[in-house]
Amino acid sequence: MRIIAIANQKGGVGKTTTAVNLAASLAAAEHRTLLLDLDPQGNATSALGVEREAAPAAYDLLMGGAKIADVARPTVAPGLDLVPAGDRLIGAEVELALSPHREARLKEAMGTGTDAYAFVLIDCPPSLGLLTVNALAAAHSVLIPLQCEYYALEGLARIMEAITLCRGKLNPDLQVEGIVLTMYDMRLNICEQVEQEVRRHFPRGVLRTVIPRNVRLSEAPSFGKPVLLYDGRSSGAESYLRLAKEIIDGAT
Repeated sequence: MRIIAIANQKGGVGKTTTAVNLAASLAAAEHRTLLLDLDPQGNATSALGVEREAAPAAYDLLMGGAKIADVARPTVAPGLDLVPAGDRLIGAEVELALSPHREARLKEAMGTGTDAYAFVLIDCPPSLGLLTVNALAAAHSVLIPLQCEYYALEGLARIMEAITLCRGKLNPDLQVEGIVLTMYDMRLNICEQVEQEVRRHFPRGVLRTVIPRNVRLSEAPSFGKPVLLYDGRSSGAESYLRLAKEIIDGAT
């Protein structure tokens, strides 16, 4: 079993899109997968056809003493279970700030019940607050989606710094699963320039698979489906299947 936090403090980089579609692709490859929606916006939850107000949910795992078996539910994607965000997650960071062992609540809650899965993916909020810190403390590795745009490296430096701090204080074995380039448009020179720059700075850290800008990826959430079920022949679906294979191969 491998726990992967999907994190980037910058919003709009394809983090939730990657969480949902990578999870569905891992499940399609016959690796039972759990997706934990730890983002109070609940976009991963609704993208899998589950009501954002669903309960029990992630809050109950963090603050209510619930176990994985209490909060996980099946989704439209075979082999993929979801812990929904739920409406109470919005206030969880305030409660966590006043709680003992505030950085380790998720790790403690995930101590049992995760062995039923080959992969557990955590969709983190676009911040470096206590919810993300809990995810980093509980994870084996971090997958960093990076949009090919100006200032991409600045945001990357911040999440790398957070990972280093987490290793020093909370999770010494935390690894970087890789950097995945998202929203790649071959027509734009900036995408090629950013890719070259990121691969130059992190020659062994950038995954081979690149996720293209694809209209099917944008449409699928409104139908409550991962792109693999919405349009399995689209370039977006094929790219996430390749990414899943790369993750699986790296875990063996």
